[in-house]
Amino acid sequence: MEQKNNNAQHFLDLIQKSRKGKFKIYIGMSAGVGKTFRMLQEAHSLLKNGIDVKIGYIETHMRKETHELLAGLPIIPRRTIFYKGKELEELDVQAIINLRPEVVIVDELAHTNVEGSKNEKRWQDVLEILDAGINVISAVNIQHIESLNEDVKRITNIDVQERIPDNVLRLADEVVNIDLTSEDLIARLKEGKIYTPDKIQTALANFFKSEQILQLRELALKEVASQVVRKVENEVPNLHALRHEKLLACISSNEKTAKIIIRKAARLASYYNGSWHVLYVETPKESSNRIALDKQRHLINNFKLAVQLGAEVIKLENSNITDAILKTVEEKQITTVCIGKPHFNLFKVILSTTIFRRLLNKLSLSNVDLVILS
Repeated sequence: MEQKNNNAQHFLDLIQKSRKGKFKIYIGMSAGVGKTFRMLQEAHSLLKNGIDVKIGYIETHMRKETHELLAGLPIIPRRTIFYKGKELEELDVQAIINLRPEVVIVDELAHTNVEGSKNEKRWQDVLEILDAGINVISAVNIQHIESLNEDVKRITNIDVQERIPDNVLRLADEVVNIDLTSEDLIARLKEGKIYTPDKIQTALANFFKSEQILQLRELALKEVASQVVRKVENEVPNLHALRHEKLLACISSNEKTAKIIIRKAARLASYYNGSWHVLYVETPKESSNRIALDKQRHLINNFKLAVQLGAEVIKLENSNITDAILKTVEEKQITTVCIGKPHFNLFKVILSTTIFRRLLNKLSLSNVDLVILS
C-alpha cells in the first residue's frame, strides 16, 4: 500500500512540476553589465516570434540605450502603494496572474517590497507567478546571493542587505551570465552609461575598482559553472557521479563562526549538487537554562539561515559531541563532514588529540570526508 502511495505522490509531483512556469535568470558581477538590456532584447525577440510577453517590472535607471528598448513592449501597470507619505510603485503580482502572459519580465529579483505588500521579497512574488504557470525572466547581481554574503563583504567592504536564498537559483531552468571585462565595465561607467555624472567619481573610488570587479566576476563565473554542472547531472543521468554527496555542517552556539560554516557548507553543497544538514549538539554546558538569551537568539537565527539556504537542521542533546556526529553520519548517510577550525568553541573537546583521532579514524573507515573550514 505504501509503495502505491509513493508512486501516486511521484506522479503528482511530476504533474505539479509540469504546470509550473519556466524560470530564466540573468546574473552579473555588478550593476551596469547589461542584464536589463539583454532581458529587453529577448522580450523583443519573443514578441517578434508571436510569444505573448509582457513587462511586469523593469528598472532602466534611465540608461538611454536600455530605456529606448522599452518602446513597443507591452507593460503591465505597477501597483501603487502609499508608504510614509510617499507614493511608491511595486510589481503587481495579481495583475500578472490575471492577464496570464506566456512570459513576463521581472527585474531586480533581490528587491525588498514595500511594507504592507503580500510578500516581503520580489523573489517570493516570482515564485508565486511561476506557480501560476507563467514563465519568468529575471535578473540579479552576484553580490545578492545569500551564501556569498561574507565573500562579497570581504571583497567590497559592503554588507549587502538585499539577498536571495541560493535555492532560488537552483529552481531556475536556465542561468545566464552577462560577462564584461573590468576594463569594459569601468569604461561604460566613465562614459555615463551606468550612473549619472555626479555619481561616477564616487563609484570609481568605491565599488568599481578593477581588483574588486575581477573577484566579483570570478564569483559570477563560478556560480554559473556550478549551475551548468547541476543541469548536466540532472538531465544526463549517465554522467551522474558514483556517489550522491550529502554534507553535514557541525556548528556551535558561537554566532559568527557558525554563520561562516553554514554559508561555506551551502556553497559546497551547491557546487556538488548535494543535499546537506546542519548539526548542533547541545551539551549539558549549553543547555537552554545555562547559555545567555542572546546566544539562544543567535543560534535560532543561524538555524533559520541554514533552512533558508536549503539545509535540514538537526539539534541533538548529547554530552559526547563525537558520538553525536558519528551517529548522525550513519543515520543520514553523510559523505562529507564540515567542521570549523580548532579554535572554534564546539571543537575544543573534539580536537583534543585522542578524541579527534577517533573521529578521524571512524570517518575514514566509513569513506567519509572531513573538511575543516577556515
